[in-house]
Amino acid sequence: MTICGLWSTVKDMKALLHRDAEKYLNRQDAIERKRIKKALKDLEKEPPEGDIRPYESSDDILRLRVGNFRALFKYEGNHILVTHIEPRGQAYTKKTKSKRGKK
Repeated sequence: MTICGLWSTVKDMKALLHRDAEKYLNRQDAIERKRIKKALKDLEKEPPEGDIRPYESSDDILRLRVGNFRALFKYEGNHILVTHIEPRGQAYTKKTKSKRGKK
């Protein structure tokens, strides 16, 4: 499924933050927090805006690049579930990959 195909069928997407992503976001300084929140709001647009690519070899998880940060998310119904927000170096480590497959 392509991103464009999804957006043509589902309107009014809303980004929701997982508890871990929200905790990480709240620990950032005000400038970084504002940049990340703006990028997440841009995901809700039709079509979504930002540097969005598939996460590694996963079909359903996507990543959004916001400067040195990566927001990992997936589409669930008419919601965008942001599961992780991490610095670039930590977003691609084996330690975090093992957590992503579990619910």
